[in-house]
Amino acid sequence: MKINFSPSATTVLKKRYLQKDELGNTIETPEQMLRRVARHVAQADLLFENAKSAAPAEERFFRMLSNLWFLPNSPTLMNAGRRLGQLAACFVLPVGDSIEEIFDAVKYTAMIHKSGGGTGFSFSHIRPADDLVSSTTGVSSGPVTFMSVFDVATDAVKQGGTRRGANMGVLRVDHPDIEAFITAKNHPHRLTNFNLSVALTQAFLDALSESGDFDLINPRTGRVVRKASAQHIFELIVQSAWSNGEPGIVFLDRINQANPTPHLGPLEATNPCGEQPLLPWESCTLGAINLSQMVSSKGVLYGRLRPVVRDAVHFLDNVIEVNRYPLPEIEKASKRTRKIGLGVMGFADMLIRLEIPYDSQEAVELAEAIMSFIQKEAREASAALGRRRGNFPAFSGSIFDGSSFAHMRNATVTTVAPTGTISIIAGTSSGIEPLFAVAHAKHVLDDQNLPEIHPLFIQTAKKQGCFSAEIISEVAREGSIQGMDAVPQTVRRLFRTAHDISPEWHVKIQAAFQKHTDNAVSKTVNFPADATSEDVASVFITAAQLGCKGVTIYRYGSRHHQVLNVGTAPSESEKIAPRPRPQRTYGLTERISTGCGRLYVTINSDELGICEVFAQMGKTGGCASSQIEAAGRLISLALRSGVKADAIIKQMTGIRCPSPSWQNSKMVLSCPDAMAQVLQRVALTDAVETRQPMGMCPDCGNPLNHGEGCLNCYTCGFSKCA
Repeated sequence: MKINFSPSATTVLKKRYLQKDELGNTIETPEQMLRRVARHVAQADLLFENAKSAAPAEERFFRMLSNLWFLPNSPTLMNAGRRLGQLAACFVLPVGDSIEEIFDAVKYTAMIHKSGGGTGFSFSHIRPADDLVSSTTGVSSGPVTFMSVFDVATDAVKQGGTRRGANMGVLRVDHPDIEAFITAKNHPHRLTNFNLSVALTQAFLDALSESGDFDLINPRTGRVVRKASAQHIFELIVQSAWSNGEPGIVFLDRINQANPTPHLGPLEATNPCGEQPLLPWESCTLGAINLSQMVSSKGVLYGRLRPVVRDAVHFLDNVIEVNRYPLPEIEKASKRTRKIGLGVMGFADMLIRLEIPYDSQEAVELAEAIMSFIQKEAREASAALGRRRGNFPAFSGSIFDGSSFAHMRNATVTTVAPTGTISIIAGTSSGIEPLFAVAHAKHVLDDQNLPEIHPLFIQTAKKQGCFSAEIISEVAREGSIQGMDAVPQTVRRLFRTAHDISPEWHVKIQAAFQKHTDNAVSKTVNFPADATSEDVASVFITAAQLGCKGVTIYRYGSRHHQVLNVGTAPSESEKIAPRPRPQRTYGLTERISTGCGRLYVTINSDELGICEVFAQMGKTGGCASSQIEAAGRLISLALRSGVKADAIIKQMTGIRCPSPSWQNSKMVLSCPDAMAQVLQRVALTDAVETRQPMGMCPDCGNPLNHGEGCLNCYTCGFSKCA
């Protein structure tokens, strides 16, 4: 059987999923990969129901996978039937208050990352900074400091050669160190392997609604240490999220209201993208139904969707059995509750095929209807498995939405998780996100950028009679079609992108899916660059009111070094102007010897990168001093106008004066050459530190886009959250 994968899907499969020999040569076709996965996962059938053969399940699974109706999470595609055998994507580990417990958690984190998983933690049990440590008569450094240890350990581990480590750090809003946690990532180079979420309690939300104070509690003693203004803490969260997209928020009490096994303990943390609350040591297997394949010109194909949901639940339950867990504690906890998370991808494409705008009440109603159907069918499939295979061991008469089940194989069945990479393989839009752009620039060799146009737009434009080379060129340049009068209004309404849609509709869609999801929903609420902190605050409040379990926002351009990656580069005729000099910068001063004396070069950055260069030489005056000052001003002007540091360095390097000198075994030809050398060292360090978490994909060099609660590359499938 030959499956027609898109060029992007083929690239992703070859790079990340298909088996390779010792020399790195691909030795597996995509069809063979899907057969490998189907065969391996089907083997679990032999453990139950006196099955004589796994062949029937294998064929059903292969049909579902090869039609691209359903795909499991990436570790299952990568590792099923292979030596590593670790098939779960998300884990939560406990972090205690002692040094031993903390560093045990660091060790276990490294083991999970090596196996291809992402980890979540609640740091709420760690005593606050400056609290007593009785064993040493010293003081605690607090949870934020210990998070840096996890971050460094994550940097040191390369996951199975194909996936990178990612972490979620959660802290209760009533922890005394909450302010330090909220602002922990305001510096662009800190905790780059972490997403952060503040766990908001109902007590905090009540205090916020009354403009009152709430208690901050030392987790070591359980005592109130002081009171804090709920409004102040909320404003701090809002301002930080407005500045750099973090922290997100989770509604802790709402999450625990839906806890299917409260007798096992409270839910305190989630996986790296926030959609999977888990107990300590639990893992969860995830997968997504491709909604763009569940629709025709006549509407939603519920007759196709029903058996796919049931086969997907069967598949994910089997994964729990055939998975090779990284730690025995994880296997025990995971099999005790047998949590699975069936989600969706391709919702935006489904809406386009049905000619329903994303930002419409009709879309909200469809989201509820689709997820309600999937939830109902998934629960019935799990109940049927429970009757045949046995209930999950921690089952205690689970109740869902007021309906009692005598049998249930899985404590949870639905999760709307990120699908960045598998949606590329499936050739559809990511998760429940709107389109990021109608066209985006794809970086190829020799620094060329080639536009990729959404195929449904090309199809619709031809149908509407507005397809032309000029239209395609403009779409490629702009990314959005909202300002294009040549495109009919109905088409523009249908192809609104994430940044064309108001934040209010982002939240409404998320809430619609959350209504019928056991776990939570991974989604980013996108804001334009000129959004205010009040806009962010409004979304947080709306998410709480509409029943979301958490929310992540991202204001376009707020991340350090993000490139403007919608459409292609501006034309040469467009004029540029420097952005204003920021009020606050951070940087360094380096002394470098020149033939004219010691030159002191200062290089400063702000949240967008290197923004200014100053240089001064002792007590020199006259022309030398003025020329050095002029060079610094012009460099600063260029940097704040968007000129790459590399281009400036290239122009200044090699300029000679009559008196060259040597420093650290390297010749310094002149003052401009010295400035270039310092700038190069700073730019190189900056690039190494920021390449992964910021604007450009570290694997393929294409733009990273913020969606589904994470930074993702829609070209090669890289995700910061793995």
